[in-house]
Amino acid sequence: MPVEIHPTAYVETGAELGEGTHVGPFCHVGPHAVIGAGSELRSHSVVIGHTTLGENSILHPHAVVGGPPQVIGFQETTESRLQIGNNCTFREYATAHTGIPKFGGLTQVGDNCFIMIGAHIAHDNHIGNSVVMANNVSLAGHITVGDNVWFGGLAAVHQFTRIGRNAFIGGGAILVEDVIPFGSVVGNHAKLSGLNMVGLKRRGFDKAQLQEIRGAYKAVFTGEGLFKDRLAQAAVTFAGKPLAMEMIDFIRQGGDRPICKP
Repeated sequence: MPVEIHPTAYVETGAELGEGTHVGPFCHVGPHAVIGAGSELRSHSVVIGHTTLGENSILHPHAVVGGPPQVIGFQETTESRLQIGNNCTFREYATAHTGIPKFGGLTQVGDNCFIMIGAHIAHDNHIGNSVVMANNVSLAGHITVGDNVWFGGLAAVHQFTRIGRNAFIGGGAILVEDVIPFGSVVGNHAKLSGLNMVGLKRRGFDKAQLQEIRGAYKAVFTGEGLFKDRLAQAAVTFAGKPLAMEMIDFIRQGGDRPICKP
């Protein structure tokens, strides 16, 4: 299929457009942009910076990807990059910024992500696959988000936070601590409200898997004694249980990072 570029769009020399790409009215594509086959830029959307947009992705009106980090004194460079996977959707006014070279220079968004109106992905974030960000979710810099994480509208996340896969971040949550895989958090400041059981069931986790996750959760977050002692004992109790150990290892790998607790 041929590339379609509306007469009012501005596609700079050097941009690479894949087969079947559609660039709508008043769009701007910068000279270092690479856009995958079958992707669509709807009116007034923008792809700038050293940005790769995967195949079959859609930018809705006024979405902007590839802008420089919102860091005072930042100087644009070829080492500041944004990589977006396949089948991603950025709704109106959603934004994603490139990375800072001294931190690796790469902001990354996985496949099949759905970024709703006004949501923001800051510099040096690493976002997994099938992540959903509802309206006006704001992620500060250096955040890591696992696969299948859902954010409710107006949630805001502090820089350097880690969020494990299959977690749920409630609407309006102000998140300043790490979130375990499979966890569900709500509030300002957000606290762990339990496990994301609805999401896990929708994704096909069976009864035995849910019992394993629930057992590890109870062992780590309830009962007597110090948190560190319960965590150490859980690592022994659930050795060889991959889902339980995913949760336990996530906490241990955080080092001094604070973790959301009930």
